[in-house]
Amino acid sequence: MQKKLIALAVAALASGAVFAQSNVSIYGAVDMGYAWRGSNMEKGVKSQQAINSNQSDASLIGFTGVEDLGNGTSALFVLEAGFKTDTGAHTNADSFFNEQAFVGLTGGWGTAIVGRLQAPRYGFLIELDPFGDGTVGRFGNVYDDLLSVNVEKVNNAVAYVSPDFGGFTVTAAYSTNAGLLEPQESIGNVMDLETWTVFPRYANGPLDVGFVYQYVKLKNPVEFPPASGIVGGKQSQWTIGGSYDFGAVKLSAAYDHFSGKKLLEAMNDKKVKSWMLGLSAPFGKNTVNFSYNESKADNLGKARQWAAGYDYSLSRRTNFYAAYSHITNKDERAASVGDAYNDGEGYRKGFQFGLRHSF
Repeated sequence: MQKKLIALAVAALASGAVFAQSNVSIYGAVDMGYAWRGSNMEKGVKSQQAINSNQSDASLIGFTGVEDLGNGTSALFVLEAGFKTDTGAHTNADSFFNEQAFVGLTGGWGTAIVGRLQAPRYGFLIELDPFGDGTVGRFGNVYDDLLSVNVEKVNNAVAYVSPDFGGFTVTAAYSTNAGLLEPQESIGNVMDLETWTVFPRYANGPLDVGFVYQYVKLKNPVEFPPASGIVGGKQSQWTIGGSYDFGAVKLSAAYDHFSGKKLLEAMNDKKVKSWMLGLSAPFGKNTVNFSYNESKADNLGKARQWAAGYDYSLSRRTNFYAAYSHITNKDERAASVGDAYNDGEGYRKGFQFGLRHSF
């Protein structure tokens, strides 16, 4: 799975060999496969079959560059544009570099970047889940189906990543636009969707643990009609998790706690508690993945998902993948088997296989 957590994206650029010279690199990925979904929550809806792109992660083309400014400081940038492999169309008509787009400075003092970024909380969960944010096994199927603001990426953002102190780093980020219905800075701060995030993390050898706190506030949504259910408000969310790589098997776990107040009428004063257990076992060119996710919302019921998957590395840059997942909903929960760029459309069982090539 592609991993675009801010700290990792910066770390990939920050090696001494890279910063010894100025350069621009082109990279990307192409993903395509087959999907079957069944057991829809609505009676009479038959199963679905499709040839889909972007199942295991985004198909994209990216550009990254660095320039040595001297005195131990370098400039950097990242631009990523997502596209649909099955049609060739852009995944977002309103945003060309819709994956990430940022510029910044890095040195011994840390790294500062500004632009469109992946939210640290979401990126951390992608790292912990054996399925990342892709295929029908993704954690987001049950973690985020009820959340009033599902913060995956943030616009108009600034982030700072501290130097690495023996494996310990701290990421801090702020955004005036978390992307819900594309709110923007305006007179009177109408529709601003501010987001603050703090993320301490320790990653050293086989151990990787972290804690993310994310706070979101929607200011004065006067342009929304009453029927939209958007009444303004705030949400706080914290996630704690970690993984340990034993070599023959990698185990991971996460717990996520959401609390929302008046952001959406349906989620007024609600709490959502979610947790995940994951296992990834590589052997040769093969990797077997398993996960179990559960999410419980106040007065809105519970959703459970278990998933199994298989990856085969055809080469260093090309892999075959397959995944199956099953969701059980109780009461009013509406979790469904989506993937990286397709929602589940109410289906509770899903199977996929496909091919992904990175360049």
